[in-house]
Amino acid sequence: MISIALLCSCLFACKNEKAQEEETLTQYSIEEFYNNINYSGGYFSHDESKLLVSSNATGIYNLYALHTDGSRIDTLSNNEDESWFAESYFPNDDRILFSADKGGNEISHIYLLDTDQNVTDLTPAENEKASFIGWSKDLKSFKYTSNKRDPQFFDIYEMDIENFDSKMIFENNTGGNPSGISDDHKYVAINKPITTSINELIIVEVETGEQTKISPENPTASYGAQEFSADNKSLLYTTNEGSQFTYLSKFDLASGESEKVVETDWDVWYANFSWEGTYRVMGINEDANTTVKITNTKESAEVELPKIKGGNINGVGISKSENKMRLSVGSSKSPTNIYVYDFESKELNKLTESLNPEMDREDLVEGEVVRYPSFDDLEIPSILYRPHQASAENKVPVLVWVHGGPGGQTRLNYSPLIQYLVNHGYAIIGVNNRGSSGYGKTFNRLDDQKHGEDDLMDCIYAKDYLATLDWADTSRVGIIGGSYGGYMVMAALAFQPDAFEVGVNIFGVTNWIRTLRSIPSWWEAQKTALYEELGNPNTDDSVRLYRISPLFHADKITKPVMVLQGSNDPRVLQVESDEMVQNVKDNGVPVEYVLFPDEGHGFRKKENEIKGYGQIKVFLDEYLK
Repeated sequence: MISIALLCSCLFACKNEKAQEEETLTQYSIEEFYNNINYSGGYFSHDESKLLVSSNATGIYNLYALHTDGSRIDTLSNNEDESWFAESYFPNDDRILFSADKGGNEISHIYLLDTDQNVTDLTPAENEKASFIGWSKDLKSFKYTSNKRDPQFFDIYEMDIENFDSKMIFENNTGGNPSGISDDHKYVAINKPITTSINELIIVEVETGEQTKISPENPTASYGAQEFSADNKSLLYTTNEGSQFTYLSKFDLASGESEKVVETDWDVWYANFSWEGTYRVMGINEDANTTVKITNTKESAEVELPKIKGGNINGVGISKSENKMRLSVGSSKSPTNIYVYDFESKELNKLTESLNPEMDREDLVEGEVVRYPSFDDLEIPSILYRPHQASAENKVPVLVWVHGGPGGQTRLNYSPLIQYLVNHGYAIIGVNNRGSSGYGKTFNRLDDQKHGEDDLMDCIYAKDYLATLDWADTSRVGIIGGSYGGYMVMAALAFQPDAFEVGVNIFGVTNWIRTLRSIPSWWEAQKTALYEELGNPNTDDSVRLYRISPLFHADKITKPVMVLQGSNDPRVLQVESDEMVQNVKDNGVPVEYVLFPDEGHGFRKKENEIKGYGQIKVFLDEYLK
């Protein structure tokens, strides 16, 4: 009798503790989650007293100056119609370069914002897509790519900053994309896709047009130009030739020889040099997290980075003087903040506070890397978010989250939508299905011409893993995803109609034949690669593309679905979602369709995020919770 009494007492205590935990958890509105502030960029001014950033503090991306001593933030623009994205301060004054498109159509131009707030479009051709590359070494001009000569290919131009005259310095007739130019303008690196995971890397001598291939004939690996050295003698590049993971190599322009520089058990994601070449910055994609390493090239020594509690350094930018460094720091439960670090004094200043001050960070949830076997025992790495209120006594519904791509990766980055749903009692498992990047080239290629089949089964087998968690309610599992992930949502509902209770499709493909035939002109270099991976809609591959396109099988969809779509989306045309929604409605199935006339392939305006993502929860509460 005593043991029974003790057991009852323990059970009561445990339940009481759980009740207290639930009472202390604050649930926040969608508006509160989107009162967090996103910061991107971080470019030093000429005197290094300020950092130029983009921020959506006003509800749309505008330009701001963060004072590097942490004293204040200056508003530099207050545009209400289109998002403005920071590119750079001018080398010797406070004028600014920024980029913007129209309503998310992805045809971005380069603009000048002068100190009197006057705005000038520096690349004004109507359908010209232009991208800033960087400043010339004499600081009298900048380089940029543009497709104004031929909509399908990007040339390199130089624009002086006295008269803003532009001239072409490299006419691109290679069929690939420029991915770097040496400071002396003698060499251009060209990336020429063969498939989405195999490409050629070519060095073109600008004056003669002579081409030197870094990749071998008939390559079987990926190659990515990173940056030419400051002395114009070599090119850093990444490749996974002879390896599962990409490593860093150096190509000597004089000898034509390559040497391996850094190899790890994960992908070397990016690498670049500081202005004078004293520092080499490298990012490693380590199990869905970024590890940044900096090497002092003169001393061949690794630089010790500051330890920052509660955040991970995801990116850095080093000032021209090489005395200061911008750090972008965040985690799966912390939006990105920006810091400035002084190499000499070791002083570290936090310049932003991106989390809504009305929110308690402890109410948010840290993502956890988990793995589970799929139908063929292939291990599927994923990111799991367990709500604080979840327990064996309080099982919660689950959403299978599918990333974009194909070939993307769900990472340990902050997502306000994920945190909002988890805060309100929805568990989320972000599946890195076969075909995802970051887990070796074999894993990355396993979905080639198997889309909507094997990779979809990886998502469905997440339910077997969820069944091992005593706090997950596997009778209430939905699927959600954006872009390619949106396709996977519709594929699941059409081809495995009993697997999930609901689906949420955010800007997702539903008709591969139309999508692949309507690829934007500026993707010409990637078109062959996409056809190789997904299939060519103009050949017999169209039979398979028809078979895996949910639009043509909408009669099989029986579970409630929500679709979000931008009218200006150049990748997934609105007509796809219009047709999909109508076809599902014809089945008598509940459909929620949210259309945004001022968005493209993804959200840029907070009011639209609040509207769209807020309605996702309303939809899930009705049909899943």
